[in-house]
Amino acid sequence: MLIGLVVPCAVLALAMTDSSGSAGPMLAGIRGEEVRVLTDVELLHAGSGMGGGLSLACQEVSTYTDANFSGGSYVVQAGFAEQEIAAVSFTIPANRFPIRIDSTEMIFATSNTIVTTTTHWSVLVWEGTPASGTLLYEFSSDGLILPHLVLPPGTNGANIFFTIDPNDPEQMIVNNNGSATFSVGYRIDKHNNQTQNPCTVAPPSNSNAFPTTDVGGLHNPANNWLYGVNCGPFGCPANGGWARFSQLPFYCQPSGDWVIRVTWTSIPCAPGVGACCKPDGSCDIMTQAECQQINGLYRGDDTNCFDANCPPPMGACCFDPSGCLNMTQANCNIAGGTWLGPGTACAPNNQCPTGACCLPDGSCVNGVTSLACTAQGGTFQGVGTNCGSVNCPQPTGACCLQSGGCLQLTNADCNVIPNSFWAGPNTLCPDACVQVECPGDVDGDLVVGQADLGILLASFAKCLGDSGYDPRADLDDDDCVGQGDLGIVLANFGDNCGP
Repeated sequence: MLIGLVVPCAVLALAMTDSSGSAGPMLAGIRGEEVRVLTDVELLHAGSGMGGGLSLACQEVSTYTDANFSGGSYVVQAGFAEQEIAAVSFTIPANRFPIRIDSTEMIFATSNTIVTTTTHWSVLVWEGTPASGTLLYEFSSDGLILPHLVLPPGTNGANIFFTIDPNDPEQMIVNNNGSATFSVGYRIDKHNNQTQNPCTVAPPSNSNAFPTTDVGGLHNPANNWLYGVNCGPFGCPANGGWARFSQLPFYCQPSGDWVIRVTWTSIPCAPGVGACCKPDGSCDIMTQAECQQINGLYRGDDTNCFDANCPPPMGACCFDPSGCLNMTQANCNIAGGTWLGPGTACAPNNQCPTGACCLPDGSCVNGVTSLACTAQGGTFQGVGTNCGSVNCPQPTGACCLQSGGCLQLTNADCNVIPNSFWAGPNTLCPDACVQVECPGDVDGDLVVGQADLGILLASFAKCLGDSGYDPRADLDDDDCVGQGDLGIVLANFGDNCGP
């Protein structure tokens, strides 16, 4: 997906035109107006940023201008006609190719316009120079996907920022044609108000927007380009076509570099990797960015862990009864202390860092170190914590049900279920609920007691089919609750059959 962002510039100050109102370069054979504007750029987010897929360490920016794209002074190149192109070419090391064009930018501006201006534009990318190379990509504003440049009346500027959605499989890829050069340009396809032949009457500066050059002087005339319409032998350039700024006559050569910037990525580039000393004293091979993310010490590209000489980690060293010093494990051992591990630190006033510890059974212990807590299988709650302010998770265990089923529940939850039995912390279903023989246990709680006797007496002398018959009390399975069942309960009264 194509993404075009028109970035408006809020004008803060306006400086100099000559007495005739046209002290600038000659473009399309007509003397144009030079206007310097001080701008403050406001970014309008209309889509995502740079293309994705490679590390930012492989991304580079090419430009000749010293202008600040987020604000500064620019020279409006009035006289620039429809179908004319402002372009720049860059020669880079051959091993950088192929490259992906991530974004292009150019500042356009108006000067004292009396109407809102709408400018149709295109961005173009060449393999080689624009004069002799191959045009690879051409994208034009349509007012839908790529917005036209619209500026309000007055003196205003805008940055036309062009990029392609990083998720689009069709990216702008440029190969080396043997010159190790690529070029980018912007074309005005349609002015807001080009009234006549631009070779005889320049597009009115009070109703059109134009590309800009910088105010810092022309530093690279050989790689700034102009494509001019054919205005004959006295045009700029003579008879039209492509010309470097260095080939233009002095009377129409722009006084600065085009305000164009290109961000690109070398496809073959791979970010350097090397030894990273981790905070715990260990070493691993990774990129510098990855090492910095874990607060490690990067030893440089192409280094290895064998020669990294990583410094030993520091940690809290505790001494009885409560003193503490931050030192390495080796020094702590020499001093006879207890080292709490890499990255730990003593509490204020050289106190040993202690806190609350949640134990596996759900209980809590105060005033222990993280090391002591871990040794008990607990979870350290942090330096300075206490059991009154922490909520230790309660362990689950097998909850054995009267029906013969089993659920993993806490002791508190198991007690909510009638006639259930909790087998203890960290016990597991179903092994912990193997049926246990418990003669005389009428209610199934594995204890023979008053509750069992009460159930039996309530059903005494009742048989199957009688109202009030409770089959649980028929312990001898003769379909009646009688003297034999009572004898079984009394013989085992007080027994506890639980584990």
